[in-house]
Amino acid sequence: MPNIRDFTSALRQRPGVDAVLVLGKDGLLIEGFAAPGLNTEDLAARVPALVSEAESLGKATQQGPLNTAILEHQKGYAIIAALADETLLLVLLRPSADLGGLLFDVRRYRGNIASLI
Repeated sequence: MPNIRDFTSALRQRPGVDAVLVLGKDGLLIEGFAAPGLNTEDLAARVPALVSEAESLGKATQQGPLNTAILEHQKGYAIIAALADETLLLVLLRPSADLGGLLFDVRRYRGNIASLI
């Protein structure tokens, strides 16, 4: 039976993926991988503030809880996805990565991923 490490390993094998983290909404790292020079604990600690603001926006606009957020930076993308009530996924991608394919897979397998935690 696959586990969360199998999932993060599969994602990090994709071309252009620099980091894959599964974390709690409290910012504590559950499982993660990051390219050299990136600190997984530091990255995980920064995500909850973004999610909190996105949740506030969803409430104010009556659009509901956050499912997925995509941040485009000058040198790549950050995808943040809610996996379960208290669990999040962060994937950092280079501009050359297949953003669409990864988003499709995260949305398609969100429930399966959450069941591994």
